[in-house]
Amino acid sequence: MAGGPFSAKPIDGLPVVDSNTAAVLYGPQDLRLDNRPVLPPGPGEAQVAVKVTGLCGSDLHYYIHGRNGDFVLREPMALGHEAAGIISAVGEGVTHLQVGDRVAIEAGIHCGSCRLCKAGRYNLCPQMRYAASAKTYPHLQGTLQTVMNHPAKYLHRIPEGCTYEQASLVEPLSVVLHASRRAPVKPGQSVLVFGAGAVGMLTCALARATGAANIVAVDIDERRIRFAVEEGFATAGHILPKLPRPASPEDGLESARQTAEKLVSEYSPESDGFDVVYECTGVASCIQAAFYAARTGGKVAFIGMGTTAAMLPLSSAVFREVDLVGVFRFCNTYADALALFGAGRLPGVEKLVTTRYSLERVNEAFEALKRGEDQSGRMVIKVMIGAYEN
Repeated sequence: MAGGPFSAKPIDGLPVVDSNTAAVLYGPQDLRLDNRPVLPPGPGEAQVAVKVTGLCGSDLHYYIHGRNGDFVLREPMALGHEAAGIISAVGEGVTHLQVGDRVAIEAGIHCGSCRLCKAGRYNLCPQMRYAASAKTYPHLQGTLQTVMNHPAKYLHRIPEGCTYEQASLVEPLSVVLHASRRAPVKPGQSVLVFGAGAVGMLTCALARATGAANIVAVDIDERRIRFAVEEGFATAGHILPKLPRPASPEDGLESARQTAEKLVSEYSPESDGFDVVYECTGVASCIQAAFYAARTGGKVAFIGMGTTAAMLPLSSAVFREVDLVGVFRFCNTYADALALFGAGRLPGVEKLVTTRYSLERVNEAFEALKRGEDQSGRMVIKVMIGAYEN
């Protein structure tokens, strides 16, 4: 990315991009607003004036701990990767985008030449660089900036009728869409979703759009379950009790089996389980319960990331031919995800955006996400950072 300070010329009333404020993480709970130079886009790049960025669990892990699992912060890094904006400049060789286009930002950059990339599974590329991820060094800076340059081939036009906030939800929706391709739902089937956060809610919404007849959301948060049912994301909801840590792994498995039996008996009594189970929490007890809750010949997709090792009831899946599917990020999903929003096939999803902050109040936004509620005590599902007046 060559060049010095840069100022785009105003075109058709678009604002001049001549300064860049970025929310940069220096260490655990050390998030600062930095002024960074505005650089011209390089060949094959476009410059995006970022309109909105959604915060997610990985952002929160970095904010609190300065790391996300094994990926440890090694240099100051702008956070954020669920974003949308407007093209403010284009680099040499970019012909499919022009200044003024509204775009959703696909945050990952893959090599394009490895075996997995050539097979169309670029989400598994070992050389993948992802915005606001410390997996690679130097880190790829995130989207919590006023303006950023990004390879143009990873910028997707936003269709008419799709808002910037909806376009920023395309990143988590892409994870869900990828999961649904690996563990598809057929019309009339039953679906169980562990976790009623933003990803869990989007999972419910996509299952509804696919024609699932019975969608049950499970969470420990009563407010989220009530929201899921009242807003039509799920046909039923179940509040899990907060149980003490099991005395042994075997006790944990037994507790998970009992949880699954209760879910099946209450919400899918006509069968021995649910056709498809989506595990969106990464919590060991939910992972274990998912094994038991799937019906014979059913599927379980593991979307949530958290527990690195757990005792699993493998025989429960093997002897009943339950397909166990891993899900890591997404590939080739953005066009379809944007089309779902453009066609209005996910009604009410905009209600997932419960909390909005300006970039200047980014630390308050992370604190609200950490608490699970804003300063007024209102529930937080998806926090957005953008040009809001607050």
